[in-house]
Amino acid sequence: MPKERSNHLYQLIKSMSRSEKRYFKLVSNESKNNSSKKFMLLFELIDKQDVFDEEQLLASTPELKPIQFSNLKAHLYKRILQALRQFHLTKMEDAEIREMIDHAELLYNRGLYEQCADILRKSKKKAQKSDHLELLLEILRWEKSLLTHTLDKHNQRRVNKLIQEVQDTNDRINQINKFSNISAKLNAFYLKVGYVKSEKDLKKVNDLVNNDILSIDEDKFSINEKLSLYELYIGFYYFTHEVEKGYDYAQKCLNIFHNDTDLIPSRLDVYIRTINNLLIGQYKLYKYREFNETKSLFRKIRSNDKIELSENIKMKLLKYSYVHEFNRLFMLGDFTGGVQRVNLLLNNIEFFIEKLNKHSRLILYYKIACLYFGASDFRLSSKWLNRIINSDALEMDVREDVHVYARIVNLICHYEMGNTDLVDYYVKSTYRFMLRKDNLFKFQIYIMKFLKKLSRNMNDHELTNAFIELKDLLKPLENDQFEKHPFMYFDIISWLEGKIEKKTVQEVIQGKARILIGEDYPA
Repeated sequence: MPKERSNHLYQLIKSMSRSEKRYFKLVSNESKNNSSKKFMLLFELIDKQDVFDEEQLLASTPELKPIQFSNLKAHLYKRILQALRQFHLTKMEDAEIREMIDHAELLYNRGLYEQCADILRKSKKKAQKSDHLELLLEILRWEKSLLTHTLDKHNQRRVNKLIQEVQDTNDRINQINKFSNISAKLNAFYLKVGYVKSEKDLKKVNDLVNNDILSIDEDKFSINEKLSLYELYIGFYYFTHEVEKGYDYAQKCLNIFHNDTDLIPSRLDVYIRTINNLLIGQYKLYKYREFNETKSLFRKIRSNDKIELSENIKMKLLKYSYVHEFNRLFMLGDFTGGVQRVNLLLNNIEFFIEKLNKHSRLILYYKIACLYFGASDFRLSSKWLNRIINSDALEMDVREDVHVYARIVNLICHYEMGNTDLVDYYVKSTYRFMLRKDNLFKFQIYIMKFLKKLSRNMNDHELTNAFIELKDLLKPLENDQFEKHPFMYFDIISWLEGKIEKKTVQEVIQGKARILIGEDYPA
């Protein structure tokens, strides 16, 4: 077993809950042969290790022979997966249906056709109820195989009905695949460049999502088709800055789940994504009261006894809880409170960050950096921004827009810290970076020219005039389709107003938040 696979075994064991480990030991101890004893010995030893060390295992345990070790690890890995599948079988509806199909195949191969048909009928009801289309298609395939073995006077009608069911199921699968394929292409584009920033980008996106998709008649669609279509619409409209439309479809998506709460456990991943999508729209549209109500749904998921929380789901809930708590603080302009919270949770956040994918890690770095910036702690803001700026080459290809804004905010941090000798150098390197990434907005060009000017000595009057001049240049861009989005990354207007009015950026943003949120602003 290669080293990477050894790490997979270690990671799998460490991911198991106490009850899962207890179950694995129980089923493994039922067999008293020597190989089972060796499996359990290896399992216990790996479970005790804080860091996987194969050499230490072999040196400390004579029963484990190097010549057998590779096979032992491979078999242990397989046994754990089998035990986990069995442990969660009753909680995983699709796994239960798959097992029923396997049983039907066993009966078919023994010529027990009536028993096979009976199990297929039961599995079909489950697949139809939960709308597992791929499994339903597999069941229909077995029903066709049974036709010649279970003849009756209604055979022709059965054949026609079965052919129609196969056709309908295939059509629905193809429809969902069509939507999910477009969504995957959109997401790949988004992960590369960020939000649409030019007519050129918009044309590329519109070429992916043609007008037929955007004007589709959804009335006859099943729940799965609607969920897949709505996710496509949400991604498209957010991506192209039509936030209100994206928000409307996110609300429609959530309504499907809340109108039929039995859907939530079986489609938990989609449900959590839907909550996240709605929160994004509410955050961008400053719907603070709605935002808080929607955010509370994460807590309800954790406390719902009917929902099985896998490690993957727990990670997603934690990630979205962090990100949207930061967004809530941004809406209020409560950067000081945010920084206090980050400082208290720093060890937990650092541990959590290690488990995130590159995109999620990048977003969290930027959110935390902006919290410190809003609280006027420019040193720590710069520290978190440098995690983005010093990313490896592969991470540089994820969200080019965030990499650009990290550099711009970092430049302003250096200006605020009085590192004017570094500003001119960083302006040039940042400008070169933006040219390479083909990521030049007017917003960015104006800021870069402004920062270059600031590196020269200016008196207070000249500085104030420079701040006013930049604000006057940037203000009209807030209404431009493509130029307005950068303001979501960094509220430079509020920073400039703070400089002009001799206030902190937090004071300025809090003043605006009270107006935007209105009576829902917390006292």
